[in-house]
Amino acid sequence: MDEVNEVVAIIPARGGSKRIVGKNLKSFKGVPIIAWSIRAALGSGLFDRIVVSTDDEDIAEVARAHGAEVPFMRPAELADDHATTAAVVVHALQALAASGRRPHFACCIYATAPLLQRRYLRQGFEQLQAQPEKSFAFSVCSFGFPVQRALALTVDGALTPLYPQYRETRSQDLPPAYQDAGQFYWGRTSAWLAGDTLYSAQSLPVMLPRHLVQDIDSEEDWVRAEHLHSALLAGGELEP
Repeated sequence: MDEVNEVVAIIPARGGSKRIVGKNLKSFKGVPIIAWSIRAALGSGLFDRIVVSTDDEDIAEVARAHGAEVPFMRPAELADDHATTAAVVVHALQALAASGRRPHFACCIYATAPLLQRRYLRQGFEQLQAQPEKSFAFSVCSFGFPVQRALALTVDGALTPLYPQYRETRSQDLPPAYQDAGQFYWGRTSAWLAGDTLYSAQSLPVMLPRHLVQDIDSEEDWVRAEHLHSALLAGGELEP
């Protein structure tokens, strides 16, 4: 099937979250957290379609109420703890192609990214468009401390350096390292379907400031994200 000149957002949101039960529908600052991702996608003006991939009818209902579409339900084998983001995106693209529409670009946006800003979505898209030889562009941020100086706990609870070869190296002499910010992943549909590697030289970084990044995998993460959101809103750093 030929690709059409469309851009689609794919928001994975399964119903079986275990570390934070019901995470994708849990209220964050007064609305289901998935609504923040849908709002950012809508407000960016980038997407012809905003599709939520879910196995859960309640999530589907909330997604539609906030302006997304749910044209298919995700199969159970892609809704367990072992399903990868890439596999979910590929399934969504295949389902869209089966209905006669295969977009040229697809951006995976996580459902639990309430600090996501439209300007960085636009930046990622522009970067990928400008370098047609690349497959992906996704959000990253720098580590706040050199990863080479990380510590580990031994079985008896003692501290030990994770990289002992850097024990005596000054932090300012160590190269910076970066982490996946866990907000969005722009990709060419052909790259997603071909299984191109995300963490590779085929990807472009969209640099985010660390104060706009918070992965949400625990209740502690959730509380910190809410505090960050409130502070950034009060300071005028968040887009309305």
